[in-house]
Amino acid sequence: MKIIDASIDLKQLNALALAYMGDSVLDMYVRYYLIAQGNVRPHRLHVEATKYVSAKSQAFIMGKMLEEDFFTTEEINVFKRGRNAKSGSIPKNTDLNTYRYSTGFEAVLGYHYFQGEQNRLDEIMKKAVSIVEEGRK
Repeated sequence: MKIIDASIDLKQLNALALAYMGDSVLDMYVRYYLIAQGNVRPHRLHVEATKYVSAKSQAFIMGKMLEEDFFTTEEINVFKRGRNAKSGSIPKNTDLNTYRYSTGFEAVLGYHYFQGEQNRLDEIMKKAVSIVEEGRK
């Protein structure tokens, strides 16, 4: 899914750039998951997707994964870079801690995308979906 090779060292990317890409990666996975389940009505897709991609959901997912020692040391370091990055603005519908955890989660996704680690992205997203589904019960 890349149309050019990177001209920069992707391991040195700014944490917010990783999170920016990770946001899109998360959105793509969630959209595929919902459509593959047969959810095809646009409004319904949006409502369902929010349960996975909101800052609150992402922070919840990240918290559960950290509790379960799901991440490697390298992934935790990327998460911390994303969590601690100063973005300049915080969405009005979330608190600072939630926003930072969600940014850290997105940074991990972006990191794996840039590294071409599709299998690990799949593992993380399968776990994320299962956490959200369990939270609904």
